[in-house]
Amino acid sequence: MELTTPISKVLRTRQEYIDVLKELNIETVEDLIMYLPKAYEDLSRMQTLATANINEKCTIRGIIDDLKLVRTRSRKQLVQGKFADSDGNIAKVVWFNQPHIMRMISSGDEIVLTGKLIEKGYSLEFQSPQFESTQTDELIHTGKLVPIYSQHEIITTKWMREKMISLRDAINKIPETLPKEVLINEELLSRSKSIYALHFPEDGEQLKKAKKRMAFEEMFNIQLEALKRKKEWRGERRENLQIPMDIELIKSFFASLKFTPTGSQKIAIYEILKDMESGKAMSRLLEGDVGSGKTLVATAVMANVIKHGGQCAFMVPTEVLASQHTENIAKTLIAFQKYLEKQEDQDKMHLPLVAFLTGSVTKKQSESIKNDLKNGKIDLIIGTHALIEDSVIFKNLKLVIVDEQHRFGVAQREKLKEKGNPHFLSMTATPIPRTLALTGYGHHDLSVLLEKPGNRKTIETKVVSPKNRKTVEAFINHQIDEGKQVFVVCPLISESKSEEMNDIKNVNEEAARLKESFSNRKISLLHGKMTPAEKQSAMQSFKDKQSDILVSTSVIEVGIDVPNASIIIIEGAERFGLAQLHQFRGRVGRADHKSYCFLFTTNPEQSRCIRLKAMEKESSGFALAEIDLKLRGPGEIYGIRQSGLPDLQFSSLLNPELVFKARKAAENVINNVKKAVSF
Repeated sequence: MELTTPISKVLRTRQEYIDVLKELNIETVEDLIMYLPKAYEDLSRMQTLATANINEKCTIRGIIDDLKLVRTRSRKQLVQGKFADSDGNIAKVVWFNQPHIMRMISSGDEIVLTGKLIEKGYSLEFQSPQFESTQTDELIHTGKLVPIYSQHEIITTKWMREKMISLRDAINKIPETLPKEVLINEELLSRSKSIYALHFPEDGEQLKKAKKRMAFEEMFNIQLEALKRKKEWRGERRENLQIPMDIELIKSFFASLKFTPTGSQKIAIYEILKDMESGKAMSRLLEGDVGSGKTLVATAVMANVIKHGGQCAFMVPTEVLASQHTENIAKTLIAFQKYLEKQEDQDKMHLPLVAFLTGSVTKKQSESIKNDLKNGKIDLIIGTHALIEDSVIFKNLKLVIVDEQHRFGVAQREKLKEKGNPHFLSMTATPIPRTLALTGYGHHDLSVLLEKPGNRKTIETKVVSPKNRKTVEAFINHQIDEGKQVFVVCPLISESKSEEMNDIKNVNEEAARLKESFSNRKISLLHGKMTPAEKQSAMQSFKDKQSDILVSTSVIEVGIDVPNASIIIIEGAERFGLAQLHQFRGRVGRADHKSYCFLFTTNPEQSRCIRLKAMEKESSGFALAEIDLKLRGPGEIYGIRQSGLPDLQFSSLLNPELVFKARKAAENVINNVKKAVSF
């Protein structure tokens, strides 16, 4: 039997089973062997009828007797027998619709039964238990750790166990995929031994070693692929890629600000500029908590690029955020230019021309912007996915920045890269655990902002039951009296037609209710169904203090900056993940005053939700990200599938030590070509 042999030639089963396996992309012996268990039952402790618990699964050795095939009135077939354990105690055994059992065991055989023991009248009974005969040389599963396979239609765990037994010898032919030195250095089992142990574990320790090896292999392959992509990106021949680091320019940029950048910001700027000075294509991820100052880092870097004649493109996920970035970055660059004009001995930089391009820009404006980009008149273009249109052509694109990169697909990001010879900087305000950053974004170098600018205070967070709403609203009134503003986030825009969603707050009804509760306050709305112009108007109005309370959906999740807002109310908070809740919370606390986040639950019981309690205790986005990763997995939180990371079968991401070891091993292989040949 070879690994490439079609399973239809080696399995004794009906065609319908072969067809279902084909739907699962299982067509060869190797495919079936690599269909690994998802969990295990511990049946390692043999019991007797006297020690076994009623209505719980147990494993007992004994003698089967009085076997007979019985037909019921409904024409069903039952196999019945009596089972006696080593103490002489008796239990009835019945198998439903399994007449073939009469050919597999006989009265007087010693067998091992595994199943749930129930009381029926005054006697004990096993119903359709698993069994193995002790007449064979070894017991394959019973009395040990037993594999549980993912079930699909007629493919059951029991069926899969039986078929795996017939393929045991073929497992030894599974080839090794890890370099020999990696196996030795990491003290790993061979691939074939690991796979055998996963299907037929001798004990818990052996299973642990098998899982460790397979998890390492899984992470090693991901890291190897990421490092290869990184090497290919840096190794491509690109002309005029080197951009000098103008230290005096950056010092002047810092001096033009009204505050002192944090140590983390200065380090990140240095790392990015050093990359671009090397002459190799930069690929870096800038990761920082909400309010940590990523936009300032980006602005300083772009100023350095523009000073040396390069164009910059800044792509963001929403029009509201694109508009805000355009306004804020332009203001910062204008202030910088004015500062430079006052310095007589300063090597002056021309005033950068910043443009805004999104789907809502008129055709005439769009054509004018594209023409100026092509002619090199525009230094910095900020926009949404409109930047990747084929008609957008740059004269000298040197830097691409993508904000919240996990919100864009791989193809979208690559398309922007292809518009010139740019360095590439990704930014995210969603803190990513380092294990995940090295895995899903392993083709990037990593810069992290650990501090927040200024004297920003920790945002006080409280989970609130609906019954305490009046107390919170009185506090809101007090804050507005002091000149502060309030965000209110609702899961829905309007009332849902689903009965299950009746209790969930929506923007329209909540805004109407708040107008009654706060009759002397100005209430405004913001949601996804509004036009870009309406959204921009609503945000600008709130920012200009023309309204006291902004009721919104999740469109305010990323990047919205209103320093005067001191309270955010999140309705139906149990419906959001930790990462999203933390992003919402980051809309306040953006100035020196004390800020508050109130997490309202739909009903009192939900106030004990693990995620919400974590929000009360943790202010660090990185700590919350670790918790969220364990609770929900990487794909759902970070959109990792968009970055090309496959589903992880062995939860490697939850083992930081393994991730770092796999990364190091992959780096060694990449950096040593001679050793890599044996891979």
